[in-house]
Amino acid sequence: MSTEAIPVQPLLPPWWFSLPLLPILILFLLKPKKPKTTKDLNLPPSPPRLPLIGHLHLLAGKNPHQALFKLAEKYGPAMLLHLGSIPTLIISNADLAKEIMQTHDADFCSRPVSPGTRKLSYGYLDVSFAPQSQYRTEMRKLFSYEMLKAKREQSLWTARVVEMKKMVANLTKLASTAVNLNDHIFTAVDGIIGQVAFGKSYGATQFNGQRFQDVIDECMNMLDSFNFEDFYPNKAGRFLDVLSGYRARLEKRFNDLDGYFEMVIADHLDPKRPPPESEDLVDVLLRLTREGEGDFKLTINHVKSILMDTFIGGIDTTSVAIVWAMSEVFMHPNVLKKATAEVRTVTGKKALVEEQDMKQLKYIKCIVKEIFRMHASAPLLLPREAMKSKKIGKEGYDVLEKTRIIVNAWATGRDPAYWTDPDKFYPERFEDSDVEFKGGHFQFTPFASGRRICPGMAMGSTTVTYVVANMLHCFDWDLPEGVKMEDVCMEEEGGVTMHKKTPLILVPTRVNSLA
Repeated sequence: MSTEAIPVQPLLPPWWFSLPLLPILILFLLKPKKPKTTKDLNLPPSPPRLPLIGHLHLLAGKNPHQALFKLAEKYGPAMLLHLGSIPTLIISNADLAKEIMQTHDADFCSRPVSPGTRKLSYGYLDVSFAPQSQYRTEMRKLFSYEMLKAKREQSLWTARVVEMKKMVANLTKLASTAVNLNDHIFTAVDGIIGQVAFGKSYGATQFNGQRFQDVIDECMNMLDSFNFEDFYPNKAGRFLDVLSGYRARLEKRFNDLDGYFEMVIADHLDPKRPPPESEDLVDVLLRLTREGEGDFKLTINHVKSILMDTFIGGIDTTSVAIVWAMSEVFMHPNVLKKATAEVRTVTGKKALVEEQDMKQLKYIKCIVKEIFRMHASAPLLLPREAMKSKKIGKEGYDVLEKTRIIVNAWATGRDPAYWTDPDKFYPERFEDSDVEFKGGHFQFTPFASGRRICPGMAMGSTTVTYVVANMLHCFDWDLPEGVKMEDVCMEEEGGVTMHKKTPLILVPTRVNSLA
């Protein structure tokens, strides 16, 4: 080691002495512009707010949908919060949800801009997060048509069967041992979505050994509207996102996903690729980059943005719903017994539930509805933004242009005006009910409604029903040795999607007559 004298550096760099002034600068930059006078407006009720941060402190914690539900009990079903500098209307009952998503849907159907959604959607070229425009309307029609046409639906059923056979085989090998059902469910759903959208499941081959589910979870966090720029859309907000590391994480995750999509697209463009039996979604989108569709022609970034919607939205929300379904069913032995009896009676000695069996699984469909009511994968749906100023409710509350609007589907699903014992898991409530989740009953909108209803609703709900039915048909389930019912955690945790806080660990036993 050299003994040459090392120049002495100042203990602190010169710019360090300006740091005490930094909070003052940030406060100045974050300070919202003085709003226009509101003395003649009839604004919704609002809790007392703090300087600068407004009501952000009221959402502290990991379950904002529950915090907003409790606030609504005090301030009413239409409540105005100021999240940083952003006025945000919180809707917590069915009547007002109907006004937002149906009566005034044309004026309340845009999306707020956000750094996460903007980056991961390639500048809002997608369907889910793009602000309302003619472009977005045309893209939604295209996406819905290609995903829902008859040929695609048949390939989807084939994919479900293939992936379910793999899942059953893997769980059979692990029979009588404790398994993390989250991992198996996620892998199966990824396989189903992958087969239909990409032609095959690529798994985590692009992500350098990271757990695929962790990659998806991090992407969902990037799409969550909870970063500084969302609340302070100015230079200071962007600076704080850089300072917090959010921007760096967002850039890394975008590069990971972009590399993944590049791999999928390159695979489809490979001249040595065997001709597919039928076009998958990537094939269709790539064809449209060459041929055009309507008034616009797709680019590769358009393709990637649609894949992002399918890849992130479809896999995460569907797998979350299945985990909650298996958790609630197992925690309610009477429900487990009744559902198991139904599916085994309908399916008989067949190895798997078949497509024609699904219409007869009435009780299991009730279970799925109850899961969507109690555990909507996105309990706050995706935020909307008012394109025009309007009045809502019997009170005639003013909703101003550019107001962010959040419909709390978790709260409407627990509205005692519509639901008896709303906190109770009780699938029987749907047995003699015509209430559906397809957008027409506003006390039950886990997939939203109106122009922003989820285009993958039918695909997702059918996949949840099919996977749950087969897991009950093929296996008996028990807790690991030494674990009691009261030890199973049923708490929620998440951001855009609300996961079960801890994995579901159960012991499968293969039904002998089917093995």
